[in-house]
Amino acid sequence: MQLKPLILIVDDEKPIRSFTKVALETHGYRCIEASDGSNAISMISSHLPDVVILDLGLPDIDGLAVIEKVRSWSQIPIIVVSARGSERDKVTALDLGADDFLTKPFGIPELLARLRVTLRRQSPMGKEQNTLKSFAVGDLKIDFVKRLVKLDNKEIHLTPIEYAIIMLLATHAGKVLTHKFILTNVWGSASVDNTQTLRVTMGNIRRKIETSPAQPRYIATEVGVGYRLMDE
Repeated sequence: MQLKPLILIVDDEKPIRSFTKVALETHGYRCIEASDGSNAISMISSHLPDVVILDLGLPDIDGLAVIEKVRSWSQIPIIVVSARGSERDKVTALDLGADDFLTKPFGIPELLARLRVTLRRQSPMGKEQNTLKSFAVGDLKIDFVKRLVKLDNKEIHLTPIEYAIIMLLATHAGKVLTHKFILTNVWGSASVDNTQTLRVTMGNIRRKIETSPAQPRYIATEVGVGYRLMDE
């Protein structure tokens, strides 16, 4: 019998922990709780949860410090759920190694969707996808062996830089990639000039793969933070 995924909920507000726990258990997850950063780190080490849902405003250790400490020894997925929704907090959390970021108040359906995507990336099937053989979502298909991108079975011509970006996004599908992460991995430098180039290049990619670039189906923008390639 396969165990249900174990979720660690880290929040100093008991009503929020209880509400989230009941909602997740109703949908088939097992849950444990921590009310501060020190206990969270200890429970991550002892229980090895499948996903950590982490608030940033903790009473003892800031949530950003928790991410940094955990990432020094573990790649357990971390979804930040916090009232601190500024661009700076989002970028910092993601750059430190958080897998996703939701701003309070949040909807349970969205949290469940983010959990499904995160767990899928951790599954054997998800890990196989990261060997870069292929990727597909909706009518968008990417063949990494042949370096082909197709939409509605029609080949889309991408420049080398555009292809490098779409490959990077597909490798981390469902996860927000910060501007800095994309720039460093594609251009090798997060300079101001490259930041502007990234915006222009993303606009070009959208015009090629989106039916309505103003209402993207495949690549979502996290304003001031980065981009996410949809995974469902």
